[in-house]
Amino acid sequence: MPRDQTIGELLAYATEPTFSFEFFPPRDEAGQQLLTRTISELQPLRPDWVSVTYGANGSSRQRTLDATMAIIASTDLRVMGHLTCTGQTVDELKAVIDAYGDAGVRNILAIRGDMPGGPSVPWERHPGGLANATELVELVRSRGDFCVGVAAFPDGHSTSTLEQDAQILLGKQQAGASFAVTQLFFELGHYFELVGRARSAGCTLPIVPGIMPVTSVRQLGRFAEMSGADIPARVAERLLAAPDDPEQVRITGSRIAAELCERLLAGRAPGLHFFTQNRSVATREILAMLRAGHR
Repeated sequence: MPRDQTIGELLAYATEPTFSFEFFPPRDEAGQQLLTRTISELQPLRPDWVSVTYGANGSSRQRTLDATMAIIASTDLRVMGHLTCTGQTVDELKAVIDAYGDAGVRNILAIRGDMPGGPSVPWERHPGGLANATELVELVRSRGDFCVGVAAFPDGHSTSTLEQDAQILLGKQQAGASFAVTQLFFELGHYFELVGRARSAGCTLPIVPGIMPVTSVRQLGRFAEMSGADIPARVAERLLAAPDDPEQVRITGSRIAAELCERLLAGRAPGLHFFTQNRSVATREILAMLRAGHR
C-alpha cells in the first residue's frame, strides 16, 4: 500500500486485516536508541502504519513531534500522529496540527486525554481549549486534508455509560472521524459488544482493537488503574503462575495476547493495533504465533 494512502482508505479497501504498532516518545538518549532499535526490528514485518503517543496533557508534545518526524525521515512507514486536547489552548493545538501537516503526516489520532495524575482525576477544560475529542476532530479536519482516528473503549469510559459512549463515538464520526482504535482490553466479548452498540447507534467506523501484551506481573495493576481495563481472573492466574521468571511471564503474556488476537480475527475484526511499549520481542512473538496458526 502506498504511504500516501490514508488509514481510513486502507481500512475501507483492505482485503486482509491490518496490523499496526504504537510507540511512545523517548525521554532521553538511551530511550531514543531503544526506540530506534525497536523500529528497525519491527519494520521488516511491514506494518500498515505506526504511531507515536502524545502525553495525555500535552506534556510530551515536542518529544512526540520529534519522534514522529524521525520515523518519517528514516523509514518508508505510514505514520499516524497523536493529539490530545487536555491542558492546551486552541492555538497550541493548531500549531501541532500544522506541524504534522508540514511534515507530510496525513493521519492523526484525536483523543481528549487525561488530566495530570491519571484518569482518576476529574477532567477540566483548559480556559482557552476544547471541551472534548469531538471538538478536536472538528479542529483537525478544519486545518487540512487529514484522516482522523479516534479512541473507543471496550471496557467503557469512566465519564459515560456504555450507551452514551456509543453515541459519543457516533458524534465523532459525524464530526469527521474515519476510524477508531480501542483502548487495551482482555475480555473478547467486550470488544464485540462495543462494536454491536456502535452499529446499533448508527456508527459505521471501522473499530480496530488495541492489543497490549503483558510482559511483567507489575503491569497488571497499572493497566487496571490507568485504563480501567478488566483483568480476568484466568488471565491473572496464568501470569502469576511463575511470577519470579520474567521470561516465562513475557511468553505467557504473548500467548494470552495471541489467543485474543486469533479470536478477534476469527470474529472479523478489521485489524490489530499493538501497543509495543517500545519493545519488539512480545509483538514479534505474537505475530509469529498467529502466522504459525494459519499454516
